[in-house]
Amino acid sequence: MKEKNIAKVYAESFVQLGKENNVEIAEEVTRLTETINASNELENLMFLDVFTIEEKTLVFEDIAKKLKLSSLLVTAVKYLIEQKRIGLFPLIFKEIIVKDDMEKGFLRGEIVGSEGDISEDHKNKLLAALKDYIGDKKPILTYKKSDDVTAGYKVTIEDLQLDASVDNQLKHFKESIIGE
Repeated sequence: MKEKNIAKVYAESFVQLGKENNVEIAEEVTRLTETINASNELENLMFLDVFTIEEKTLVFEDIAKKLKLSSLLVTAVKYLIEQKRIGLFPLIFKEIIVKDDMEKGFLRGEIVGSEGDISEDHKNKLLAALKDYIGDKKPILTYKKSDDVTAGYKVTIEDLQLDASVDNQLKHFKESIIGE
């Protein structure tokens, strides 16, 4: 939890500095994250403590040039490397994306169900049920199959959870009969 809070502070700082310097920080950290995730060797170099700060910095500077990253992001990431906090970068990335989505009127979430995929009809019904909670914001929902859901769906958007699963309905039915 402490790391997540620290990542939120860094993300807020990155976003604010990006605004002040007219840098699309969300777009840049997305490109950097995609590049890091594309190579296991690069991911290991950046996040494992086996490599020195100098080695990480040199490799990062080469990547930054190839990706044409702003000096703002280069300085910020180098700071994370020097302070041995580069391991927080994936959490910072997620927080930046959440903040960027919120500003653009989007909310990211997940639908969990027992089937391989969700039909558009079911997805639209779930979105209609969520409309009262999320207002005019547009949800970007990904679907995930889970064996924990017998039938129905669970939708999570930030701290909002809509549980329309049979398991949940049976639990509530049991509680109403037994009186728990």
